[in-house]
Amino acid sequence: MAYFRPSDLAQEHGISPQTVRNYERDGFLPPAERTPTGYRRYTERHSAALRAYRALVPAHGYAEGGTIMRAVTEGRLDYAMAAIDRSHAELLRDRGTLDAVAEVLAHLTKRSHDAWRAPRHTQPFSIGELAHRLNVSVATIRKWEEAGVLAPDRRPDSGHRMYDADDIRDAELAHFLRRGRYPLELIATVVQQVRAGGDTQALEAALDNWRQRVTARGLAMLNAASLLADYLSLKEP
Repeated sequence: MAYFRPSDLAQEHGISPQTVRNYERDGFLPPAERTPTGYRRYTERHSAALRAYRALVPAHGYAEGGTIMRAVTEGRLDYAMAAIDRSHAELLRDRGTLDAVAEVLAHLTKRSHDAWRAPRHTQPFSIGELAHRLNVSVATIRKWEEAGVLAPDRRPDSGHRMYDADDIRDAELAHFLRRGRYPLELIATVVQQVRAGGDTQALEAALDNWRQRVTARGLAMLNAASLLADYLSLKEP
């Protein structure tokens, strides 16, 4: 069996040997054997694990990628697969949102105000119901309001916020753009354009950019899945 030093594994990825040791410490690599003098001895399994982890990061993000790899090295495959499934579900939702926003953009170009498919409900949402729908915190909704992204009416009797179909449409669009890491200032501008049916250049640019990101993430997931399968195919010595 061939053995590798931390520097051998590090060289392939352009990282430091200490980073490799940190990955092992954090559970992203299985524990290494030690020589009688205390030096680590890595094997092809460690090399495959490192490739898999490095591929998981662009596919699922640092936090989720680490969660997945740590679960795999600990033998908790069901937990790892559930985390992967969550990312795939998130990506699928993004694709659906992209299609919806593309439809909005097409209608806005024709100065249509009926582009967005409003949620099918008869009563306005409370702030808690809207936060639950988007899977964000109530504090996030309030922050969007402070930035001018949302402008809900308030109940005359209690002063509580009321989010009607147009507000929910705006919140869905804001959530989509926020996931693309766009600043709230830009999102507020885009949402106002959607409301007014005016110039759509900012929305079109955001849509094209995010579609490229979604495609790139999908390809990254495919690559990560292949490398993770390679690691899992290697039995422990």
